[in-house]
Amino acid sequence: MAMIELNVPDIGDFKDVEVIELLVKPGDVIRPEQSLLTVESDKASMEIPSSTAGRLVELKVKLGDKVNQGTLMAIIEPVDATAGNATPVSATPASPPAAPAPAEATASQPEASASSMPPAAPNVSESAQTPARAAPVPFEPGDDSEHVVKPHASPSVRKFARELGVDLSKVRGTGPKLRITQDDVRGFVKGLVTGASAAAGAPAPAGDAGAGLGLLPWPKVDFAKFGPIELKPLPRIRRISAANLHRNWVMIPHVTNHDEADVTDLEAFRVALNEERAKAGIKLTMLAFIIKACVNALQRFPEFNASLEGDSLVLKQYWHIGFAADTPNGLMVPVIRDADRKGLSEIAS
Repeated sequence: MAMIELNVPDIGDFKDVEVIELLVKPGDVIRPEQSLLTVESDKASMEIPSSTAGRLVELKVKLGDKVNQGTLMAIIEPVDATAGNATPVSATPASPPAAPAPAEATASQPEASASSMPPAAPNVSESAQTPARAAPVPFEPGDDSEHVVKPHASPSVRKFARELGVDLSKVRGTGPKLRITQDDVRGFVKGLVTGASAAAGAPAPAGDAGAGLGLLPWPKVDFAKFGPIELKPLPRIRRISAANLHRNWVMIPHVTNHDEADVTDLEAFRVALNEERAKAGIKLTMLAFIIKACVNALQRFPEFNASLEGDSLVLKQYWHIGFAADTPNGLMVPVIRDADRKGLSEIAS
């Protein structure tokens, strides 16, 4: 039988989309509509499926390649039509015995454990069909079938996981048919940050910074070999700040907005107030006015003063404003509680 060439199907108006993920490897048994690779444009990512069943002989694309509709992406060894179902030609006795032996041995183990019947005479066609039935077994991290069955997740979730550096093979899906959702990925990251490992199903490796998120471990460098050094233990406040800042950076969306405002009149008012209250020893800086402005903005737009818990938005009826301050002990964040009830002088003091 002639080999089958699989080309990139119609992908809409997208041109020169980049291959960002290879979901199979040569030698894998491919099912119809099984995804072969993931491509990503500047607007979306999508998985490209196979239109036929068979055994993957060769991938014609690699990570980083740009593909378009019609680009040759893989060569498939066709199935044997005389076998009665999707039996790869390479799995028949006509193939060299060295190639199919591992596949037959792997496939025969589930059959043996699932049945207590005495051994029967070898059946070539049943052994060859077994890999196709075994393929849908749910993926488990560390399984040799990693390249045959990938974690069940949509392209958008895969992209989200890549942005966070999360290995999807360690995330347990809670969606339909154990599909991994964005909430599952967020919960996995939250579990790593808080020290819990329930979302991952296994404890995070200790002493290997970054390993839990699928990142390379931080290298251990002997700086003394480059020249003189001095070890200075971090103060307790800096150790606490580092852990909290790292957690908040991962868990809280960060948005920066730049705008311009004419504060000429406000600055003149501030100077005038300082002249009037010079004897009181209270000096108003622009920070006090900014805190009051933040309170007014949060009162007008309460969803900015909220937290997300599951499917509910927690709207807070209090306005505590924190600001970063450089102190002799390092970075600190004083919190002005109930800033809505305090005047400018009280905030400044």
